[in-house]
Amino acid sequence: MAILIKNGRVIDPASNTDRVADVLLAEGRIVGVAPNLESPNAEVFDATGLIVAPGFIDMHVHLREPGFEHAETIESGSRAAAAGGFTSICCMPNTKPVNDSVTVTSYIVERARRNAVVNVFPIGAITKGSEGVELAAIGSMKAAGAVAISDDGRPVMNSRVMRRAMEFAKSYDLPVIDHCEDLNLSAGGDMHEGAKSVRLGLRGIPAAAEDVMVARDLVLAQLTGARYHVAHISTRYAVAMVDYARQHGLPVTCETTPHHFALTDDDMAPYDSNYKMKPPLRACCDRDAVTEGIVSGAIGAIATDHAPHPGSEKMQEFESCPFGIIGLETAVALTMEMLVHPGKITLSRMVELFTTGPESVMRLGRGTLAPNAPGDVTVFSPDVSWTYDVNQSFSRSRNSPFDGRTFRGGPVATIVNGEFVWRRDS
Repeated sequence: MAILIKNGRVIDPASNTDRVADVLLAEGRIVGVAPNLESPNAEVFDATGLIVAPGFIDMHVHLREPGFEHAETIESGSRAAAAGGFTSICCMPNTKPVNDSVTVTSYIVERARRNAVVNVFPIGAITKGSEGVELAAIGSMKAAGAVAISDDGRPVMNSRVMRRAMEFAKSYDLPVIDHCEDLNLSAGGDMHEGAKSVRLGLRGIPAAAEDVMVARDLVLAQLTGARYHVAHISTRYAVAMVDYARQHGLPVTCETTPHHFALTDDDMAPYDSNYKMKPPLRACCDRDAVTEGIVSGAIGAIATDHAPHPGSEKMQEFESCPFGIIGLETAVALTMEMLVHPGKITLSRMVELFTTGPESVMRLGRGTLAPNAPGDVTVFSPDVSWTYDVNQSFSRSRNSPFDGRTFRGGPVATIVNGEFVWRRDS
């Protein structure tokens, strides 16, 4: 069935489009973008006063399946993504078993084909079991559908192994995504190392733990020529180093998360495990540097690092609970609230951060409204007022620090492959 989106402000950074127009979709593809389009048999969606954009991409999501379905499944995570305005998500390999082989990659692809309401692209592990010792089957994982490699929360500490991984990744034209954390420097830490951690009596994770690994990886990226991407960047020096590398021609990119530009360690409710994540919430100077990195272009994408944990695990003592928060359903609203409405970035720049930014790294063949492109569209409102109720989340988990927060702006409808998969209740 065809869909005709009428009278919306169409923003497509890939084609430098920003104008009021109609968007026609049919047979799962974009047919055209122009004023006064007509299609007698199409379902008409009135987007007056709304933004119509290419489908948003989240390049850093944890879907937990296989192995941890009590926290999230491919189906539940994809529904949360749709409710957050995302049409494509890339899932990290820290499953059980780890996605380090063609078997697991193929399983995720098939489960997504059957159960997901958005596009799901698996990220394969760098090393077998994400143990940092022996390289995983990178080539066969790519053939099965992997779009990148990463050991995510278990970063490769051995520099020789990381060098070999980058060399293999370059030969297969895959990006290497690293969770930059020196595990020796961060060992035993629960939150950012600073005055707040001292006041709370909690062990600290120094910003240097991230900085050291970013510096090492940039040297290896220069040595190997690999496409290198820093996941969820959070410190001022890491942002500065990536920016320097980019300006000197290295194929280096980075992302940040909404919680790292929306919150600092001072915002953390004492001992509230919903504020425990890695990287931890940083100091104000780091948050400001991340924001400036988004404004300047040093940071090219916003990703959620959606990390579901059930209450039975998350609601323990702060020192004992796992790291991570869910974020798919609040990312767009937080970006509007913290960056767009204060005038720090334009709506066009925001759309870039969710479309062409991640697409330039992951190369999914999406993120545009060009004719014959996949029929993925995100429709959002800059002004809709709504309150986030975590208990109404599509996710199986409830670990969010934003429960009860009222937002101005957010998704209104999500279209994947030419079909509505979510609409906001009026």
